[in-house]
Amino acid sequence: MDNLGLIGIASIFSAGLCIGLGAIGPAIGEGIALANALRALAQQPDKTNTITRTLFVGMALVESTAIYCFVVSMILIFANPFWNYFKLQAGG
Repeated sequence: MDNLGLIGIASIFSAGLCIGLGAIGPAIGEGIALANALRALAQQPDKTNTITRTLFVGMALVESTAIYCFVVSMILIFANPFWNYFKLQAGG
């Protein structure tokens, strides 16, 4: 197998690993945050607006990690800087 094929295999494998492992942490974090927010709402129903607002901001921050992993995996698949280098080295 030539270098271009190996770069393709490594890029696709790395992208899958990145998005797979990068989604586990945010999913667990969002689940814990939601469970604690529901617990807090059950204990203090009069603070619903404050707890909900804080929950949504926290969820957005936690979700940004998964979005970064998604962006990195898309770069590895579609805009990999090594593709052009190896294409030029291969003569095509």
